[in-house]
Amino acid sequence: MKYLSMLLCAALITGCADNNGYHATQQNAAKNDSQTAPAIAYPLTRKDNTVDSYFTTQIADPYRWLEDDMSEETAQWVKSQNVVTFDYLNGIESRDVLKQRLTTLFDYEKVGAPFKEGDYTYFYQNDGLQNQNVLYRQKGDGEPEIFLDPNTFSEDGTTSLAGVFFSVDGSLATYLISEGGSDWRTAITLNSATKEEVSTRIVNIKFSSISWKGNEGFFYSSYDKPEGSELSAKTDQHKLYYHTLGTSQSGDKVVYGATDEEKHRYVGAQVTDDGKYVLIYATNATSGNKLFIRDLTDPNNPLVIMSGDGKSDTYLLESEGERLILVTNLDAPNKRIVEVNATMPQSENWADLIAHTENVVTPTTAGGFIFAHYMLDAISAVKQFDMNGNLVREVDLPGVGRASGFNGKKNETNIYFNFQNYKTPNSIYQIDVNSGDVSLYRKPEIQFDSDQYESKQVFYPSKDGTKIPMILTYKKGIELNGKNPTLLYGYGGFNISLTPRFSSTVAAWLQQGGVYAVANIRGGGEYGKKWHNAGTQMQKQNVFDDFIAAAEFLINKNYTSSDFLAIRGGSNGGLLVAAVMLQRPELFKVVLPAVGVLDMLRYHTFTSGAGWAYDYGTSEQSKEMFDYLLGYSPLHNVKEGIEYPATLITTGDHDDRVVPAHSFKFAAELQSKQSGNNPILIRIETNAGHGAGTPTSKTIEQYADIYGFVLHNMGLEAK
Repeated sequence: MKYLSMLLCAALITGCADNNGYHATQQNAAKNDSQTAPAIAYPLTRKDNTVDSYFTTQIADPYRWLEDDMSEETAQWVKSQNVVTFDYLNGIESRDVLKQRLTTLFDYEKVGAPFKEGDYTYFYQNDGLQNQNVLYRQKGDGEPEIFLDPNTFSEDGTTSLAGVFFSVDGSLATYLISEGGSDWRTAITLNSATKEEVSTRIVNIKFSSISWKGNEGFFYSSYDKPEGSELSAKTDQHKLYYHTLGTSQSGDKVVYGATDEEKHRYVGAQVTDDGKYVLIYATNATSGNKLFIRDLTDPNNPLVIMSGDGKSDTYLLESEGERLILVTNLDAPNKRIVEVNATMPQSENWADLIAHTENVVTPTTAGGFIFAHYMLDAISAVKQFDMNGNLVREVDLPGVGRASGFNGKKNETNIYFNFQNYKTPNSIYQIDVNSGDVSLYRKPEIQFDSDQYESKQVFYPSKDGTKIPMILTYKKGIELNGKNPTLLYGYGGFNISLTPRFSSTVAAWLQQGGVYAVANIRGGGEYGKKWHNAGTQMQKQNVFDDFIAAAEFLINKNYTSSDFLAIRGGSNGGLLVAAVMLQRPELFKVVLPAVGVLDMLRYHTFTSGAGWAYDYGTSEQSKEMFDYLLGYSPLHNVKEGIEYPATLITTGDHDDRVVPAHSFKFAAELQSKQSGNNPILIRIETNAGHGAGTPTSKTIEQYADIYGFVLHNMGLEAK
């Protein structure tokens, strides 16, 4: 499943404005107590006369200069905005209380499920407040030792471990590092036993897994390093390389992607365990891939097409000699598991092994079995099958929540899985694959009493009547008086499902008496490909309508009111909360768009943004698509004379996935047009990217600022 992970990484770990919302804002603006607060003196943001022509429409882009992340003027703008933002945040007394509470909640030992590679058992561990998780290993019953400690990679903890990939026999390991949160990686290869480097370092890798071919070498993917800014320059031709151990990177051969006929935005490889075949994936978007196979026993063997239209997603699950077991959504929107002979691998020869059902399936393999993870309204159910597709049993899960893991070698008899939900910290369970017996392996000790809280699922109707699931978590005995501070979270894109998972940051919010609500809106993958497609391109307004309906449900049921409702989302979710804020500004007290895609007319011109067109469409695609994007693009729908909710925009100055210019331009536009005194602030983390690998210390500081900002603007103090 490494290829799938690569595409999700490349995606965002993401309608027309409702004019009634604007009228309602003007009618209800007087209710905002913040009107009496002193106005903030925002930095003056220069406007230029840049104008773009789209079909017959002229669109001004006065803050285009903020896209230049290499200019001194942009750097000074960032500094001046941070001065204003942190001056405001430093005046919130609750921040110190929240930082202390967050520190306490983060400070517990976190241990990952063990996995075997060669002669060792490996596991990740964090003593509590370490900036990065440490990879340990032990041989048999021996004492654990550190294998890789990312906390030693940099003094400030901003260089992170971005993946470790072992050769089949476990004797070699290649690990990727990310500096400052960048998507660009460096690969370092070690002899696992001695931990000594055994090959040249491979630099400038992006959106790539490592797939070993025996112990000889490995496949990896990257782009040509762009001219100009590494953060924002467009990268649209992904290439698959093969590196032979002991040779220089300059001699690495391009396996796929060298020609215009092979040009794709994302390319990946997966070698079968026996090293006989390599499967190559190629796609121009974050959804739908072409699939090829090559017999590696002879370098002259041709590349054979398995699935060539790029309209479905397929990847290799397992192999047994010439027998390939695949996962696909071809003719199966919720995915099915199929088998095919590698000598006749074309899609017309695929035969069902585990058929399509009404629930989305994501399988893993371990111990010679298939573990099919089904989603039932975003909740986990797991079934165990033998390798011929016969049902063995339903796995007895410890409760209602999210189960993950069930990975392991073919010869293992005891494997592990994780279980968690919004109020229950992640625990590790062991399962005997032959008997099905499940036992608790490790439970964390955290200063958070889960028994004091409850988590339940509700269903509410969206604007068009579609039923949307939402999970609410809060302290038991909550009074439904409309005064509970509520944080509504959403994403709604890229076929990504929001399933229950524990977070110390959410626990901190719950301890403040807050309600935490997660809406499983369209555009995600909770109900398969149809649910995803219902929130893409000309259907994107469904996503916003679903989220607005979630807010209205919370208010109508008296969980909260507009005076105590905050909304948050990151990346594609940042687009979500910014768009609904502009469509219904009277509905929310606080808005928190993080690393958001906010300029929908130009998003595809930066880095790998063009690959998101499956979900969004582009402004150059057609006049109809341009008009639709213009109708909801946050940057282009800020209106004069409207009092928008208190807004804290967050981004990283090294984000090379959703470039910070989105947030910079949106902040400038909001600040210039905001009516009233609700603050419009942007918090720009330095030496930080899209979010992955963020040090614990920075996470604590960021959430102390966010929650402090939310409570302060609701007129509340931290407990």
